[in-house]
Amino acid sequence: MGADKKIYTNPLVGRYTSKPMQELFGDQRKFSTWRRLWLALAEAEKELGIDITDEQLAQMRSHLDEIDFDVAAAYEKKLRHDVMAHIHAFGDVAPLAKPIIHLGATSQYVNDNTDMLLNREALRLLCNILANIIDSLAVFAAKHRDVACLGFTHCQPAQLVTVGKRAVLWCYDFILCLRELEHQLDAIEFRGVKGTTGTQESFMKLFGGDQEKVKQLDILVARKMGFDRVSCITGQTHSRLIDAAIIQSVALIGAAAHKFANDMRLLASMKEMEEPFEKEQVGSSAMAYKRNPMRCERATGLARWLMDISVSCLHTAAEQWFERTLDDSSNRRLAIPEAFLAADAILQIVLNVAQGMVVYPKVIEAHVAAELPFMATEEILMEGVRLGGDRQELHERIRLHSQAAAQQVKTLGKPNDLIERLREDPAFNGVDIKGVLNPANFIGRAPQQVDDFIAAEVEPIRKRYAKLLGQVGQVRV
Repeated sequence: MGADKKIYTNPLVGRYTSKPMQELFGDQRKFSTWRRLWLALAEAEKELGIDITDEQLAQMRSHLDEIDFDVAAAYEKKLRHDVMAHIHAFGDVAPLAKPIIHLGATSQYVNDNTDMLLNREALRLLCNILANIIDSLAVFAAKHRDVACLGFTHCQPAQLVTVGKRAVLWCYDFILCLRELEHQLDAIEFRGVKGTTGTQESFMKLFGGDQEKVKQLDILVARKMGFDRVSCITGQTHSRLIDAAIIQSVALIGAAAHKFANDMRLLASMKEMEEPFEKEQVGSSAMAYKRNPMRCERATGLARWLMDISVSCLHTAAEQWFERTLDDSSNRRLAIPEAFLAADAILQIVLNVAQGMVVYPKVIEAHVAAELPFMATEEILMEGVRLGGDRQELHERIRLHSQAAAQQVKTLGKPNDLIERLREDPAFNGVDIKGVLNPANFIGRAPQQVDDFIAAEVEPIRKRYAKLLGQVGQVRV
């Protein structure tokens, strides 16, 4: 057994998530971003008159990505401070810049601003996957817009819907998720350069009390890092409500995916629809015939995790004392990356399922045929009245026949024979019962609703994300 197999590995990384999301929250990306933030700060300070040389900046630029993690770990073991450890490690390879690295800043300058940079990119990755899911579900819905199937309320057969109409319900949930993530992207703010308690006091000293230069420093660094918005006010950290709002928005993905996956699992149990099933895939170690919905089961399990850990960010925001306490740090190291990793894993599964859903029209038709006689009784009643029958008498006959047919189904396990009973009843002579029983008569505007939905809601998303569509959902293990 290799040494790497003797220790715990987070399944989100080992089994479930995509490489881009894993790399985004990896150490290399995090600490190289710290170095870019230190460079941006030094560049801005030089532009505003601080004595920083071009040679110092050149050394910093030359070592943004070459990080000796062993050296940094040794410093951290000695100093018990991760930011100071990486300042020293950066200073070792850029010795001319060592005196000005992190000049005037506090640890949260690199921590919080890096978080906002990573969160912004993670949100974009999730938006891209969501757009592909929305597109795939819309393609499926358009293809099956007319396929009548049982609709359910209280998990009991109700009026008919169509397979396509149900698919756009799923699609709309993911559109709502996309809207919320896009809102967070529009609102996301750079923490900026605020100092130890958010007063910018250290920078006031650095610039000799020149408030305009201190304010300009905040804006310059933000722009160098690609932000137009800077938090107007902070303590030592940005408000942890910002984290909570972002992660609560991400957690909506868990709810939407859970509902979609549960519906697919229920449909699979009814044999109406199935998730993709590969040629050599094993459904059960004991029951070789089974086609277990493992993708959707995995999605629901991960969705519960995502929804649950998102609450932790609310607790962190609520627990902050005055300008800052450190009990947020250990929690955020887990909650924020794992929320994004879980959401990524969930959406990869949903996309994979949405691109390969299998429909069994004959099973759907059989289920519709078993329930439609009950649903059609009002139409049969109205047709009988139109032909001259007494409404109250016909209603009573239908009631008695329906109860007798239900008795056949529920007590004796026999097929629904309501239609045969009505055909044999002279009171309904002349009623075109076969014509009344056409499922297309019971789906309302479902096909047209599919068309309207795609035109109004999906097409604008397809246009916005046109260059990013075509992604293929992956199920890693």
